[in-house]
Amino acid sequence: MSFEQINSVGNLRHLITLDGLPRSQLELILERARRYLTPVGSPPPRADTLRGQTVANLFFEASTRTRASFELAAKRLSADVLNLDVNMSSRAKGEGVIDTIFTLEAMQVDIFVVRDAGPGVPARIARQVEPHVCVLNAGEADLSHPTQGLLDLMTIMLHKGDPAKLTVAIVGDIRHSRVARSAWQALGTYEVGEFRLVGPAELLPEDDEFPGAARTTDLAEGIADADVVMALRLQKERFAQLSEIPDPQEYFRRYGLTEARLGAAKADAIVMHPGPMNRGVEIASAVADGSRSVIREQVTNGLAVRMAVLEIVHDHVRRARGEHP
Repeated sequence: MSFEQINSVGNLRHLITLDGLPRSQLELILERARRYLTPVGSPPPRADTLRGQTVANLFFEASTRTRASFELAAKRLSADVLNLDVNMSSRAKGEGVIDTIFTLEAMQVDIFVVRDAGPGVPARIARQVEPHVCVLNAGEADLSHPTQGLLDLMTIMLHKGDPAKLTVAIVGDIRHSRVARSAWQALGTYEVGEFRLVGPAELLPEDDEFPGAARTTDLAEGIADADVVMALRLQKERFAQLSEIPDPQEYFRRYGLTEARLGAAKADAIVMHPGPMNRGVEIASAVADGSRSVIREQVTNGLAVRMAVLEIVHDHVRRARGEHP
């Protein structure tokens, strides 16, 4: 059974990947997300949009930021929210994922937010759910993290404008990074000017991935005159063997972002990181907390993006129920 991210009337139903998603859909999400941006310290944005709908956060892989962000997004839109404790879940007792989904559907869950360390799980769920139910991918193996790609795109555009005029460099463990892949898909849809992959040879992706992107193992070369520099952590949990993980001190010596090394980028370049950060490994504290860092803004923008996505897919839920959005 196949599934479509866009429903029969052209609206977003599932968000599994940014690959192939029309630019018009990305623009709609970002436009809605901007409505939910308020200054830190002011009352958070709230709406009754999802009142009467139930959102289940199914995080079969550990998460703090993304899970908290989706939970707050749903609650601020007035949804009923269920957070499944993976360590106590039926899956830990041997029940299959789809049977868990069927059980929760019987409890009238409308939207599933799913993170899993294995590939293909969100799409498999999307193929099985009832016609009114929506599935959102909150992180899938090393393949996809669509809301992260959207929040990164939004952050870049708010600070630097049209991606087609920009040079974006991603530094670090790209081979194991779903963040890098979703950023590539989002920025590619906006025809980014230049996209660079920077890191040790063993942490760069396969040759057939990221077509058209520049690759280098030299940090200075990779971030030279860049408008955007994004650091990635070492994805230790995805290495086949612990012996393959680079020594943290040696990694920082070669690839850690410091104020001195950022001198190669443009003077007004912004610095990004999807979190969680390992200070002194992929980024120095002076950079993470410095004037060019937009890392905290990424978190703020992520909550707005997730509110926007939930708001958009709720239209499908209501239509499929026979209600008028």
